[in-house]
Amino acid sequence: MHASPDSPAENNPHTLITALGIGQLCAWGSLYYSFPLIAEAMMADLGWSKTDVYGAATIGLVLAGFLAYPVGVAVDKGYGRALMGSASLMAGILLVFWSQVDSLPGFYLLVAGIGAVQAAALYEPAFAVIARRVGAAKARAGITAITLWGGFASTVFIPLVQLLLDHGGWRDALLVLAAINGLVCSIAYFGFIRPEKDAIHFNQPDLKNVQTTDRQEVRAAFRKPVFWLLMLALTAYAGTFTAFTFHMYPLLLENGLSTSNVVWAIATIGPAQVAGRILISIYGSGTSMRRIGSCVVAVFPLVFIVLALRPASMWMVTTMCIVYGASNGIFTIVRGLVVPDMLSRRAYGAINGLLTFPSTLARAFAPVAVALLWSNTMSYGVVVWAIAASATLLALSFWLAAWASQPMSKRVLGDS
Repeated sequence: MHASPDSPAENNPHTLITALGIGQLCAWGSLYYSFPLIAEAMMADLGWSKTDVYGAATIGLVLAGFLAYPVGVAVDKGYGRALMGSASLMAGILLVFWSQVDSLPGFYLLVAGIGAVQAAALYEPAFAVIARRVGAAKARAGITAITLWGGFASTVFIPLVQLLLDHGGWRDALLVLAAINGLVCSIAYFGFIRPEKDAIHFNQPDLKNVQTTDRQEVRAAFRKPVFWLLMLALTAYAGTFTAFTFHMYPLLLENGLSTSNVVWAIATIGPAQVAGRILISIYGSGTSMRRIGSCVVAVFPLVFIVLALRPASMWMVTTMCIVYGASNGIFTIVRGLVVPDMLSRRAYGAINGLLTFPSTLARAFAPVAVALLWSNTMSYGVVVWAIAASATLLALSFWLAAWASQPMSKRVLGDS
C-alpha cells in the first residue's frame, strides 16, 4: 500500500536538506578546495613538480567523469544513500593513506581514488537525491538551500587547512580531513537519506514503467540542440571554475600579494557565493533559470579580463573575488536546475550525469593544463587570459542554449 497524498514525503524535507548541506560543505572543503594548499605544501616537502602533483588530480577527475552517468542512474533508482555514504567513508580511508604517502606512484593511486569518489560525493548526486525526494519540478528550494551550505566550503576550509598546515604539516592536515569525511559526511548521508520517503513512491507507484519512461526521456534529450549547447556551456564553466580554483592561490601570490592577503581575498568567495544565492532566492524566485543564467554568465569574462590585467591593489583583487563568488554561487543553482527548467523533468539524475560527463573531464584536465602552461611561461599571465577565453565560451554557449530552449514562437518574437 502506498502513502496518502499528505504523506510526510510530500512535505519539505528540511532535515534531509540540512544534512546534505553539511555534507556538501565538508566534502567540497576537504576534497576540493583543500587540494591546492596541500599540493603546494607537498611540493615544497617532497620536491615534486607542479605537473606531477596536478597530474594525479587529473586522473581522479577523469574517473569521476566516467562515473557521473552511472551514479546519476543509481540515484534515480533509489541508491543515493548507499552511494553517498560509502563514498564519504572511502574518501576518509583514502585520505588517511594519502597522509602516509612518500612515492609518486602511490600518490597517483590514492588521489585518483579520491577523484573518483567525488562523482558520488559532491553536488550532482546531492541534487539528484533532492529531485527524487520531492520531484524535479519542486527541487528548486532544496537545491538552493544545499548550495547555501556548500557556499561556505572555501571560507571554512581554506583558513582551516592553512591553519593545520602551519601548525602540523600536510600529513596531519590530511588526517583531520579524513576524520571529517569518515564521520561528518558519512553520518549525514547514511543517517538522513531515506529512499523510502522519495516522492516517486507516492506519485508513480509503477516504478518499472517509470524507469522505462526515463530511458526514453534520456534518448529524447540527445535529439535536442539545447542538450548539446548546455553540455558545451557546462563544460566551459567547469574548465573555468576548476582552472581558477586549483591555481588561484599561487596565481594571486604571483601578483605580489602577501600570503595573508591572498587567503583573505580567497576567503571572501564563499560568503559572496552565499550572498548571491540568498539574493536569487529572495528576488529571483519567480524568474526562470534561463533568464538568471543568461545574466550571470556575462559576469565571468569581465572578472577574468580584469584579473588578466594584473591589478596590484589588494582591494581590487578582493572585489573581483567577491563578484566572481556571487556569480559562481548563482550559477551553481542554475546548473542544478537547467535539466528540469530547460530540458526535462524526468530522469533528472541520468540526464544531469550525461550533461556533466564532459564537465568532469574539463575539471580533470584544467588543473594540469594550467600547470603545463605555467611551466612553459613561468607566469600566470597567459593562464588568466586562457581562463577568460573559456569564460567567454561559457557565456556564448549558454545564451544559445537559452534561445534554443524556448518555444519556437518566443524565439521568433525574441522573448526570453
